[in-house]
Amino acid sequence: MEVKTHIISTIVEHKPGVLQRVSGLFTRRGFNIESITVGESETPGLARMTIIAKGDDKLLEQLTKQLNKLIDVIKVRDLEPTNIVQRELCLIKVHAPEERARSEIIQYANIFRGRIVDVSTETLTVEITGDTNKIDAFIELMTGFGIKELARTGPTAMSRGSKTI
Repeated sequence: MEVKTHIISTIVEHKPGVLQRVSGLFTRRGFNIESITVGESETPGLARMTIIAKGDDKLLEQLTKQLNKLIDVIKVRDLEPTNIVQRELCLIKVHAPEERARSEIIQYANIFRGRIVDVSTETLTVEITGDTNKIDAFIELMTGFGIKELARTGPTAMSRGSKTI
């Protein structure tokens, strides 16, 4: 069986315990969650959960069936990786005590369409959004300056065009 990355989009009830029940299902099946994002959806009382996991198609099919059986889960869909809009958010605090380093970091942030969201005498904090490869490339550039702190959301995704979950 071929192991591949799956992007599972679900609509769930927006209430306590739902995330734990969904992640517990993955744990019981021995499926590692690479990333999970959750937030309110366009419908009051419902949330969109995007789960990135690796595994074979057969195991994913079993998981999808099990997810659909959970009472708090409204819809489940395995998104086609070639037909999605996918973004990730990263906040990265970089060591920048001198003007030359600050100037370079600001230039890199501009090239990557990032924003400076905090400034101190010793650091700059950059907010950057995009696909995972873009975030990884920016982090690699910032490594030379000295990364003080980093926070990533993990990807969130939806189908392109008029198709919905």
